[in-house]
Amino acid sequence: MSVTYTVKVEDSRPESGKKPSAGPVYRCIYAKDGLLDLPDGMHSPWEFFSESVKRNPNNRMLGRRQTTDSKQAGPYVWITYQEAYDAALRIGSAMRNQGVSPGDRCGIYGSNCPEWIITMEACNCQAVTYVPLYDTLGANAVEFIVNHAEVAIAFVQENKLPAILSCLPACCSYLKTIVSFANVSSIQKKEAEELGVSLFSWKEFSELGSLDCELPQKQKTDICTIMYTSGTTGEPKGVILTNKAIMTEVLSIDQLIEITDKACSEEDTYFSFLPLAHVYDQIMETYFIKRGSSIGFWQGDVRYLMDDVQELKPTAFCAVPRVYDRIYTGIVNKIASGGLIRNKLFQYAYNYKLRNMENGFPQDKASPLLDKLVFDKVRQALGGKVRLMLSGAAPLPRHVEEFLRVSCCSNLSQGYGLTESCGGCFTSLANVMSMIGTVGVPITTIEARLESVPEMGYDALSSVPRGEICLRGNTLFSGYYKRQDLTDEVVIDGWFHTGDIGELQSDGSMKIIDRKKNIFKLSQGEYVAVENIENTYSRCPLIASIWVYGNSFESFLVAVVVPERKALEDWGIENGEATDFKSLCENPKARKYILNELNSTGQKHHLRGFELLKAVYLEPNPFDMERDLVTPTFKLKRPQLLKYYKDRIDELYSEGKGAKV
Repeated sequence: MSVTYTVKVEDSRPESGKKPSAGPVYRCIYAKDGLLDLPDGMHSPWEFFSESVKRNPNNRMLGRRQTTDSKQAGPYVWITYQEAYDAALRIGSAMRNQGVSPGDRCGIYGSNCPEWIITMEACNCQAVTYVPLYDTLGANAVEFIVNHAEVAIAFVQENKLPAILSCLPACCSYLKTIVSFANVSSIQKKEAEELGVSLFSWKEFSELGSLDCELPQKQKTDICTIMYTSGTTGEPKGVILTNKAIMTEVLSIDQLIEITDKACSEEDTYFSFLPLAHVYDQIMETYFIKRGSSIGFWQGDVRYLMDDVQELKPTAFCAVPRVYDRIYTGIVNKIASGGLIRNKLFQYAYNYKLRNMENGFPQDKASPLLDKLVFDKVRQALGGKVRLMLSGAAPLPRHVEEFLRVSCCSNLSQGYGLTESCGGCFTSLANVMSMIGTVGVPITTIEARLESVPEMGYDALSSVPRGEICLRGNTLFSGYYKRQDLTDEVVIDGWFHTGDIGELQSDGSMKIIDRKKNIFKLSQGEYVAVENIENTYSRCPLIASIWVYGNSFESFLVAVVVPERKALEDWGIENGEATDFKSLCENPKARKYILNELNSTGQKHHLRGFELLKAVYLEPNPFDMERDLVTPTFKLKRPQLLKYYKDRIDELYSEGKGAKV
């Protein structure tokens, strides 16, 4: 008998007029008697922080690695909860002294570091709304956000000062104060002052504040943050999140971890490397602050990411699928190079533990002896202490999720969420193996249902319900800042329409299968759901990433493909071709080989004839943010990709038309 982890709280709705049909409304079983809401007497995330300071003033809170004389990163150096609290009070007090009032907007621009969190808490203590300025976006986006949100003061990482100073002439009507996370030069001060803007170092600004300032009253309806989503098209949209939404989201994470796993405490250490400008990492760090845990920051360079992990030895690790994919590939390659006997032993241990987990054993009790003898080496890859792993921002490949759940000796939960849902709104539950390959069930603050999308063939009322995921509840955004028109497009009858297509599973969990907007029609009238097709092609082990393109003037699809370097180089060696990666990408035989393998993968997974590819271009460089081809969470920016590869696409269509159909 299959177990279901949701309860139905409202019946389905038939199609009527212009409204498509919608499936039943579901809640998580842990919220069956009512959605989690913010208890009376709680008003601001500042309370989470100040309570932790009272409980554990001397516990280490924020840590970073100091660079030694040899330019090598040394051990982590920590500041305590009390030290961070005092610093936040001083910075908050200095902001008030500079004329920043409750409800004003404060920009935070830079990568993850202690100053980022201290600035956030300084805003929380003074009821100032903080606005993350994307570290990964260019000066134009920063300029847009500063003006749109009417940012009065900005805290900026030292190496971002030139970028903010360069856009000052266009935004100094609002922005009057800039504070560097570290130092400033006299030339920079002069440049700012000439435009009527005061520029301070962190130390100078702190000295303007005091510890005994009176804090303003805070309300749960206050806007805590306006978070701009980078979006795959158009200008960034400012998502309004209140104190209530953020606090309730954190309380829900707390509740779910406590029920399904083991509550975090001051003994835990969180590794901070996902951008704090995004809701995912910000909510997680607020959760760990509430629990009094320690937060260690990475150095900001992906090359040293695993070195930072080894030094920090975190107990909690949040990442996006791309990072988990790299970890998986590294471990699998290491196992493969260990020889036949070790390989067979690992496979035996893996299958044995997987079978036990599928039969209902929690992962830490599925094979304790094999965990020590075989899997401990895998566990050491993440520092040896990780007990909680979370994945979000994109779908985690099923085989990667299963492998890490079994071999890392840690619970791994895949989640799904948007900035508009205050981060995670669905999560898979620890030790429930039927949820592998899904994003789990609604969290305890949210209700969800599917709405049919007839033009894409998705029916929310069919035996396998599929449709657009719609949400309502206590952790949704309060609209897009100054854009009621955009808010009205996505919030209809109290339901937020996510734009993502889900498939409801028999255990109540949700599987993301498509994206509503990424659909186009080919010249013969066939609709193509492009994300679904890309997900299928991504199963081909020869490729790292793929962008599939088609339009209504053409009858077939083409693609730009980033091949897996080692796989292509191995093919080059076997076939007596040049083994230089760039040359291989230009090699017509290599292109034909990749094209055939992709189409073979497509046929194996039942893609229709018009969904197969006619031509591919091999790109040696990964799609990156520097060229504006992906968002900070690595979603493809389709209009920008088309603009960048326009000439290549034209060549591929010429080639495809010359090819035999």
